[in-house]
Amino acid sequence: MAQQNGPISQQPQALPESARGRLAQSQQGRPCFTSDLSVNEFVLATQAGFVPAGLVMGTSIYHIGLQPARWNTSQELTVLTQAMYTARELAMARMEAEADMLGADGVIGVEVRARRYAFSSEIMEFVAIGTAVKAENTNVSLRTPAGRPFTSHLSGQDFWTLWQHGWVPRALVLGTCVYHVAHLTFRQTLQAAGQNQELGTYTQAVYDAREIAMGRMQYEGTQVGADGIVGVEVRENDWVWGEHGIEFFAMGTAVSRLHPDAAPVSPQMTMPLSG
Repeated sequence: MAQQNGPISQQPQALPESARGRLAQSQQGRPCFTSDLSVNEFVLATQAGFVPAGLVMGTSIYHIGLQPARWNTSQELTVLTQAMYTARELAMARMEAEADMLGADGVIGVEVRARRYAFSSEIMEFVAIGTAVKAENTNVSLRTPAGRPFTSHLSGQDFWTLWQHGWVPRALVLGTCVYHVAHLTFRQTLQAAGQNQELGTYTQAVYDAREIAMGRMQYEGTQVGADGIVGVEVRENDWVWGEHGIEFFAMGTAVSRLHPDAAPVSPQMTMPLSG
């Protein structure tokens, strides 16, 4: 697996009939949209010219395989990385397919989350959920180079600010790396006992793993022709791989400049009256 390139995405299965039925029913007669946007987010999105089309989601329940690792070697666990990457991509692709059914231009306020079920420690569900929106007054294509609706995890307020100042979201991009951090040898453990000193083995491993995750996220940004990535989050999850197996997960919204900022914001200083 290349360090900069993410694993190859799999194509999702067709949407279940239950999802198709709900989406079709929402478009019959007088459309009634659903949304997880707050009232403020909803109003700001409409002011920016985007009308909610409906709440869309995708899910994937995935069996996480096993991969042995050498006790004293820091290394990426590529089998686990591939599983975590693919499961999230399947969930997001199904969310985008639901947005497509509604004729949406994009999905905002996207949340990607994972959970475990009690019936197996090796099974996880990945869910992607957000509000599909349609642009009312724009002649610019907002879809990705692959023809998919754009996706963004930014709040409605941040989306409004981005749009008002000449920027457009392209896609929610992510990078992940599951990494085995090598154990200290008996000699290293003794040398560190009672001492203030950096544990170079741990530092290097964690540094490398975060860089791999961020590099893959940046690569996805270049694939959609973005100028940059905003709202980046870098998380660490240990799941059930033991204390030395860690997932490093980077996520952000890739954006492109649509036109020069017509109304730049000038920061203003405020003085608190209390304290």
